[in-house]
Amino acid sequence: MNILVTNDDGIEAEGLKALAQTLGREHKVWIVAPDRERSGASHSVNLHEPGRLVRRGEREYSYSGTPADCVMVAQLGLLDIQFEIVVAGINRGPNLGTDIIYSGTCSAARQAALHRMPGIAVSCASRRGPFVYGAAAGFVLRNLKALVGHCSESVFVNVNAPSVEREDLEGVWASPCRRHYHDTIRPEAVSDREYLCHLDSGEVESLGDEGSDEAITRAGRIAVTALLVHPQARANTMAGELFR
Repeated sequence: MNILVTNDDGIEAEGLKALAQTLGREHKVWIVAPDRERSGASHSVNLHEPGRLVRRGEREYSYSGTPADCVMVAQLGLLDIQFEIVVAGINRGPNLGTDIIYSGTCSAARQAALHRMPGIAVSCASRRGPFVYGAAAGFVLRNLKALVGHCSESVFVNVNAPSVEREDLEGVWASPCRRHYHDTIRPEAVSDREYLCHLDSGEVESLGDEGSDEAITRAGRIAVTALLVHPQARANTMAGELFR
């Protein structure tokens, strides 16, 4: 199969290389990845400036946009390749529960679904290094057909694997946990009218039962979550009410 691999950690990221090399054992792999770190880019796209696509090797390109941009550029025909799947990752850190909202990795898989193409996001579920990508890469290669079978125009798949080299870990269907971020802002005065504001990451509190993605990865297994692509309205409990 022709697989497009991208990420949000940038073209030089070890997780990207590990994923591409592993999938390349059995498939044709092209890389189109951001030219620099784009973690936390969510599903932003570049609407106001032309992007720069640079060929860096055989079937490998960097792009000056976001992960979603990378998928759009590749899928809209600039490379003249008919891609069958997008696999994004392997992210340097988890994308569990609420993380998905902010994740550039997940946005690339979501963008694939918007192009009517299977999208799979893959992350190494450790907050601290050293990061090891063997479990995540091996799982995706072994189960690629099954993972694709759960993708659709309305669903992409999110995979979080422990940071280990083993390629025989089992995957378990999971639900997204809720994450609370105890972050702080550290201001730095540039002048009496201007500040630089540094976001300092604090501890993350995860809420969810034993079937949550966080609980499954903490237990040393691989969490697999099928996620809806499109926004969903909550059930209308105020039927008949009008706004004036």
